[in-house]
Amino acid sequence: MKKHIILLSTILFSTSFLAQNKGLVANSESPYSKLQSVGLQDVKWTNGFWKEQFDVETKNTLPYMWNLYHNDSVSHAYKNFEIAAGLMKGKFSGPSFHDGDFYKIFEGMAATYAVTKDKKLDQQMDKAIALFAKVQRKDGYIHTPVLIDERWGTLGPEEVKKQLGFEKYNMGHLMTAACIHYRATGKINFLNIAKGVADYLYDFYKKASPELARNAICPSHYMGIVEMYRTTKNPKYLELANNLIDIRGTTEDGTDDNQDRVPFRQQTTAMGHAVRANYLYAGVADLYAETGEKKLLDNLESIWDDVTYRKMYITGACGALYDGVSPDGTSYDPTVVQKIHQAYGRPFQLPNATAHTETCANIGNVLWNWRMLQITGEAKYADIVELALYNSVLSGVNLEGDKFCYNNPLNVSDDLPFHQRWGNEREGYIKLSNCCAPNVTRTIAEVGNYAYNLSKEGLIVNLYGSNTLNTKTLSGESLEIEQQTNYPWDGKITLKIVKAPKDKYTFFLRIPGWSSGAEVAVNNSKIQDKIISGTYFKVNQKWKKGDVIELNLPMPVELMEANPLVEEVKNQVAVKRGPLVYCLESDQLPVNSSVNDVVLNLNSDFKIDFTELKNRKLMTIEATSFIAQDNSWKYSLYKPISAKDGKSVTIKLIPYFAWGNKGKGEMTVWMSH
Repeated sequence: MKKHIILLSTILFSTSFLAQNKGLVANSESPYSKLQSVGLQDVKWTNGFWKEQFDVETKNTLPYMWNLYHNDSVSHAYKNFEIAAGLMKGKFSGPSFHDGDFYKIFEGMAATYAVTKDKKLDQQMDKAIALFAKVQRKDGYIHTPVLIDERWGTLGPEEVKKQLGFEKYNMGHLMTAACIHYRATGKINFLNIAKGVADYLYDFYKKASPELARNAICPSHYMGIVEMYRTTKNPKYLELANNLIDIRGTTEDGTDDNQDRVPFRQQTTAMGHAVRANYLYAGVADLYAETGEKKLLDNLESIWDDVTYRKMYITGACGALYDGVSPDGTSYDPTVVQKIHQAYGRPFQLPNATAHTETCANIGNVLWNWRMLQITGEAKYADIVELALYNSVLSGVNLEGDKFCYNNPLNVSDDLPFHQRWGNEREGYIKLSNCCAPNVTRTIAEVGNYAYNLSKEGLIVNLYGSNTLNTKTLSGESLEIEQQTNYPWDGKITLKIVKAPKDKYTFFLRIPGWSSGAEVAVNNSKIQDKIISGTYFKVNQKWKKGDVIELNLPMPVELMEANPLVEEVKNQVAVKRGPLVYCLESDQLPVNSSVNDVVLNLNSDFKIDFTELKNRKLMTIEATSFIAQDNSWKYSLYKPISAKDGKSVTIKLIPYFAWGNKGKGEMTVWMSH
């Protein structure tokens, strides 16, 4: 009888929280969050851009990644779990963040299952969860490199056992994936494992010295532990989240590379490894949503200004440097100069051909800005979410969904006389650095949850794409709408009301910061109120079934220039249309010409048209350009500007996210004029 009572209480626990905490960020009871997530299952893409991308995700990317990570001749991630569980003897193989890679794929499966209810996904996830349970130590600890060594003594003295390993990063992704799985399925089998992990971390950090606690070089567990607090309401987890911030920067050996040279509350600019930085900022934003500590928000806003206005690429990408020297932790004494890598550099230091711009950093930019949007309700953060998603996140995967980029440069040149650590072609598996592929896998599965938010005032529309929304308002009333649009190729968006509250209800339409001249109409009647770019436009009235809100966003081709302090692109332009950045590939040029030779005609007609590439329709922009006849730079570092006549060349630009899908070649975003 007691067993049945416990089971019943578990079911009640699961159901009650599932009703409240349904989105990627379960902030329905976060006291300092102005916006709240809709449910993972509430948004379904129906056609157009994101439906096409979601179809690639479900038909190609997820199956490919699941099979890849079960293929121990390529990736040893799943095999590591089997060895750690004692199913066979063996050695740990692969990078120390391998566990986390698999949890990210799992999270993508859970988010997809929330929408599709695919029974095969459910079965695959249950099988993996059963294996995780066998791996987990009694005290809640789970990290296969250490557990394999404990069980079989086969690991040896590799880096994975030392401080600054990825065990907390892996645990963070486990906790996040478990929360998403719980919200998608209502099952608590994975959440129970995550509770063990969270309890272990709580006990560990209660006793650990700051030096020992430093072994968290990519703090995904900041986001993970806050989600565990939101999901279980266990106050220990919020205490732990506060402690994680308090101990940063309190050791003698902290580094700017790891954002812990000084305490977070003294940090006002972005520094160091861009993935670690953006994950940290996202985790701090989560903590602010629960505590409301003003200093945390002040610092986040200062850091955001630094990134957005001085250190972010036009594509929303972050992390300019492969390697560099910390701008803050340096000294004239060469023995204490701090090396940083994959990192934010100095303000306006934004190289193109050597841009690091790791896909994970760009996803981190989305995670951070999404959380800033939740706690402030300010549209500027949604603008960055959109910018990064359409450009520097989607560029991380090919159009077919089975090859991936680690870094996302803005220029690819054949003549660069050196080899970079990560190539400029997408690969099916990036050996020892495949973290980005699982990350983009989960992100694309979850884009639907970024489309809308709820607030006490009404529905916030963040992203545009053809979909259906079936949700409940914060007062519990049904809300159903159908969004129809050919965005981002076209700026006409319609929201058709299917069900709405009986009383007046407000829709907040994001007017993108890139737009001008937006118009809004209700049932074909134009609204005369002033519409301001970079804000949410408020439409409030009583609604009936069949009412239509129409938003029109003009999408002219825009020529963009950079702040003149960005030396690398001075006197160059980039082409943008709507949220999309465009690029030029060398297949558009005459033989023996380089993308670096092209001078764009700023007075081009800039004709738009569609082309098909890998079964995807993409909008191209046709322009005229000039290429000098004397364009050889062999044995030349400098030379006079050629006085000889050049030739006019018609070129077609494609969306940046689609570059590299036609084989090896050159590419550039910025062009001379």
